[in-house]
Amino acid sequence: MLKYLVMIIQVALPVFEGPLDLLLHLIKQNKIDIYDIPIALITKQYLEYLELMKELDLEIASEFLVMAATLIYIKSKMLLPKQEQPEEEEDPRKELVEQLIEYEKIKEASQLLKERYKIWSKAFPRNTSKEQELFLEELSIFDLFQALRKILDKPQPKIYIPKETIKIEEKIEQILNILKFKKSITFQELFSPDCSKLEIIVTFLALLELLKLKLVKAYQKNPFGEILIKLEEENEDRNYI
Repeated sequence: MLKYLVMIIQVALPVFEGPLDLLLHLIKQNKIDIYDIPIALITKQYLEYLELMKELDLEIASEFLVMAATLIYIKSKMLLPKQEQPEEEEDPRKELVEQLIEYEKIKEASQLLKERYKIWSKAFPRNTSKEQELFLEELSIFDLFQALRKILDKPQPKIYIPKETIKIEEKIEQILNILKFKKSITFQELFSPDCSKLEIIVTFLALLELLKLKLVKAYQKNPFGEILIKLEEENEDRNYI
């Protein structure tokens, strides 16, 4: 694992999402029937996300590890030869599916309340010079992880820098200053073509910290589409230089 030569800002993942969110994200990403989850595939992808979190030095909450153990247990049960399983034993995925369905209902209700808030907030509009605002779908943290994995999977520059020092604080300031002038940028624009793996990771951690502090927002125009980063409205007039 890469070690940074500067103080690392620890980003606690539970601030953003939980293990059920990750599972729902994987189910939607793979266009899977929630009632018939291919447990081997989902377990593999879930563990890959945990590995990426470790690589980023993110604090992984215990419930993520509990869910990993649960998935591995269900996978092992489903790999047993049918003759070794009791005849009337329930599908080992049943309890997990029920949890996911209930959690999805709660998320949908929460989203509905959020949409209603957006509608009612427009009933008494604030004074603004903008004629029209963009209404974009807010991202899951796991969408950002997926985008990061695509960046990391690209061939890295074959340049050896023995003592590469990249400060997260400087990356935070750099992102804010870019957004001050460009209003919005794509996720890919955060990373130059000659970025080293260390710089990619530090830039991503800087973005997570900005999201955590609610200084910026990350959006997609369409599900699994291009990711856009923009300043929160109340921060647009601040000077970061």
